[in-house]
Amino acid sequence: MAKKVIITEKPSVAMEFAKALKINTNRKDGYIESDEWIITWCVGHLVTMSYPEVYDEKLRFWRLDTLPFLPKEWKYEVISNVEKQFNIVKSLLQREDIDIIYNAGDSGREGEYIQRLVFMMAKPNPNAKMKRVWIDSQTEEEILRGIKEAKDLCEYDSLSDAAYLRAKEDYLIGINFSRLLSLLYAKNLAKSMNEDRAVISIGRVMTCVLGLVVTREREIKNFKKVSFYKIRGIFSKENDASFIGNFKSLEGSKVFESPRLYNETGFKKKEDALKFIDYLKKNDSAKVESITKKKIKENAPLLFNLAEAQNECTRKFKLSPDETLQTIQNLYEKKLVTYPRTDARVLSTAVAKVITKNLNGLAKMNVSEEIDEFLKKMSTEKYNTKLEKTKYVDDKKITDHYAIIPTGEGKENLAKLTQKERNVYELIVKRFLSIFYPPAEYNRISITLKVADESFFASGKVCTNLGYLEIYKNDKVIKEVSEEEKKEDDDEDIDDVAILDKLKKGDTVNISDFVLKEGETTPPKRYNSGAMILAMENAGKLIEDETLREQIKGSGIGTSATRAEIIKKLIKIDYISANPKTQILTPTKRGENVYDIVSKTMPDMLNPELTASWEKGLTMVAQKEISADEFMEKLERYIRDKVVKFKNIRNQYLYGY
Repeated sequence: MAKKVIITEKPSVAMEFAKALKINTNRKDGYIESDEWIITWCVGHLVTMSYPEVYDEKLRFWRLDTLPFLPKEWKYEVISNVEKQFNIVKSLLQREDIDIIYNAGDSGREGEYIQRLVFMMAKPNPNAKMKRVWIDSQTEEEILRGIKEAKDLCEYDSLSDAAYLRAKEDYLIGINFSRLLSLLYAKNLAKSMNEDRAVISIGRVMTCVLGLVVTREREIKNFKKVSFYKIRGIFSKENDASFIGNFKSLEGSKVFESPRLYNETGFKKKEDALKFIDYLKKNDSAKVESITKKKIKENAPLLFNLAEAQNECTRKFKLSPDETLQTIQNLYEKKLVTYPRTDARVLSTAVAKVITKNLNGLAKMNVSEEIDEFLKKMSTEKYNTKLEKTKYVDDKKITDHYAIIPTGEGKENLAKLTQKERNVYELIVKRFLSIFYPPAEYNRISITLKVADESFFASGKVCTNLGYLEIYKNDKVIKEVSEEEKKEDDDEDIDDVAILDKLKKGDTVNISDFVLKEGETTPPKRYNSGAMILAMENAGKLIEDETLREQIKGSGIGTSATRAEIIKKLIKIDYISANPKTQILTPTKRGENVYDIVSKTMPDMLNPELTASWEKGLTMVAQKEISADEFMEKLERYIRDKVVKFKNIRNQYLYGY
């Protein structure tokens, strides 16, 4: 009888596939077998790219005349400490009684790469059909759907091409540029570090991230505070309580566009502000020139993708991005949440249509008293669960996977969660439930007053309906508001609109006093590890060129699967450090010295523009917009040109031509 083989990325995932397929056969050495199925697994990477010295023993030694290193035929090898499992997998894939092989690796670019390397080295039975299982969670239903709807492996060839190219790109840039800069500048680095020898490590993404950290640190160190002075008027009408209005210099003002102003709301010098107050005090009343009343609705934020979850977990729980990824991965493997390595913050139309399954499942799980109350309110008040025409559903914004949401399953694993896992799980559940709640509602009043020809502005905002904020009333939620609303909130001086609500256009109000409010500019904040993940995801915003910024929209530095590892590596090689309590990132002395070397020699390696454009190229390969050969040709030309340029500069210096 012909059998089917499933190969997963790790043993724990294989166990979930076995449960879904009702395979109760005893586990064997490296696989599980029943009458119909064989399930085996990798243990992460089983195969890796060979070092240069495997191509040529001479390449073991770092020499300029061996650069650039651009192999024509790529070499790979089995990783020695997992060779036993590779041989087990290889023997299973080559069995003559196999008719279908299911690639059930992690459903993403890197997961595809791990499995394709195994197939390349193992040379499976050529008569077996090759299929790809692509799933969004490890629930039994999703696993069975994934197997049933598995597509031919060849449909994922472009994704595989992008995965191979990403690895080759990182390998070639790392090998060539690390050797190149080390040969030319490592002595300088060693001297600056008081060491006998040093190595300069360069990476496509890593060096760019180092640049972001060092640049921010130097902005902070070079920052010079500037004081400014704002004027506030204290106004009242008859016996009512007083309210505050902020001065703003508009056209017609005595000081309009005056060089004495810091900006339209304040003065550079205290004495100028005090003189202006003396001028204003000649008036004892002000006139209400205009009143604007608005009802504002604020919807819940979009769902979590990995970057947003990492940022929120750093902010709220002080977890590193790596800890957050591992925690959500654990929740995924316990069937509690969907696939973690996603860039999308929305759901697909197909998932939205059946989302009540997730909600009904959560209602039966008794996650916590608080979450049960939220679910109960949704039910009793009959909140709308149809999301298809909301901002939370958009098929165009999904590539591999939709946002991270609770599955509504895995109840048996709830009691086994660590406190860290429970915190992160409840964070994901709350974000998910919030999108079904009505928007928060506010009343906002904005008033313009005239004191002679000078303008003052007063505003107030009051929440009239908590809406989705009820879920966060015990938490600090990051609200997603427009720039206009942010500006209005920044100018807010009162929380209660009742005082302003009594005023009418044309009213005269009394001036009680004018007071000075001193402020000062503040330096930019250091990145914490979560904020750096977001900066990497949104690298396009850092690019000045508008055309390129639009071109690489949606492509950041690195991927959701690799960003945490990049930060971890920079810490490991002592280029940056992370405060264990706050996760604040700062460059080390070594990191700053390497930054200086790179900024003087190949500054484009520090530029998000270059890194993000390469990432965009990989995406274009995956989407079949360009060929793998086109990408590789461009990459090799870039490396070759860099190396030749440096060799020429060195020769000119040595030989004077």
